[in-house]
Amino acid sequence: MGIADSVRRQMEQSSWIRRMFEAGIELRKERGAENVFDLSLGNPVMEPPMEFRSALQRLANGPAAGMHRYMPNAGYDETRAAAAAALRDETHISYEARHIMMTVGAGGAINCVLHALCDPGDEVLILKPYFAEYLFYCYNHSATPVIVDCGERFRPDLTDLASKVTARTRALLLNSPNNPSGAVYDADVLTAIADVLTRASERYGTQIYLVSDEPYRRILFDGLTYPFPQLAYTRTITVTSHSKDLALPGERIGYAAVHPDLPEAGELMDALIFSNRVLGFVNAPGLMQRVVRDLQRTGIDVGVYERKRDFLYRGLVGAGYDVVKPAGAFYMFPRSPVDDELRLVDTLFSEGVLVVPGRGFGLPGYFRISFCVDDRDLEGAMPGFRRAIAALR
Repeated sequence: MGIADSVRRQMEQSSWIRRMFEAGIELRKERGAENVFDLSLGNPVMEPPMEFRSALQRLANGPAAGMHRYMPNAGYDETRAAAAAALRDETHISYEARHIMMTVGAGGAINCVLHALCDPGDEVLILKPYFAEYLFYCYNHSATPVIVDCGERFRPDLTDLASKVTARTRALLLNSPNNPSGAVYDADVLTAIADVLTRASERYGTQIYLVSDEPYRRILFDGLTYPFPQLAYTRTITVTSHSKDLALPGERIGYAAVHPDLPEAGELMDALIFSNRVLGFVNAPGLMQRVVRDLQRTGIDVGVYERKRDFLYRGLVGAGYDVVKPAGAFYMFPRSPVDDELRLVDTLFSEGVLVVPGRGFGLPGYFRISFCVDDRDLEGAMPGFRRAIAALR
């Protein structure tokens, strides 16, 4: 019989991002790496800031006794306190260490949250366009993903959102800045979402949580300030990682934060910590907890990504693509010049340019470009973008 039928089905639906990345490996073997421009994977090319290297070196040269042993499942108290202090300074909400759980990246945090909140058949609202793994995270915990449409400039369709909330709705997964679109939901959008969730909670007599996935919140452009969802909605659980703001995707370090004003904050934290243990994460990586403790106000140079965004945006618009300029993150999500974006993806592939079809993010007819790559890849891909749109038109 082999593997579980459910896993077999999910593998067949699995991430387009990984498919394109793996196809790129084969293409490099065939054509040579210098002729392939892989814009498929959000794998930051930037190196971590010098503060990270200094902290790592200090720990290597002067290790504390017992630093590689088990710690409480929620993480080191001093690291939790540092994360809480930074979040408190940014939001002016009274976060403390007891509201923070260190996690194996944002993905680990989301899985702990869904495990803590969802019984089989409960529903999780997911806003288009979405990070494809959200669906599998729901399936992991026998929850049903419910997809909400988007409107102009990738803003959530609030009418559709209101129509999708039911008595089984337990959470809404929100990702801003958004992967794949780079859209940032402003304070007005967040207030409107909060109003929909509040009204629905009152109507059904339930508690609906907003799970805010924020690994890109410090990657903002044009002087934008991040609008924190928990300022609009108290029943917010923040999840984030340092994969992007410190360029540490391989280290798998992040945290979950429960809003301090929640009446059930203590019980919810206990459930998250229990979930962290029984899901097999046990605790976030101990060495990385010690490293990032003093880096909560440190980050990569966002100006590098902004310059890459501007180069790519000018080039695509000049070539005739319909593009919404991203306000954050390091992705661009143009409309395909033909309805079936797989035709465009295949045409670009023949040019040695790898992008990801929009259907992998719930929006056919678009395609995602990752610009957290070397300038050489962006510059080398531009002739292929121009030839592809000319060929298809």
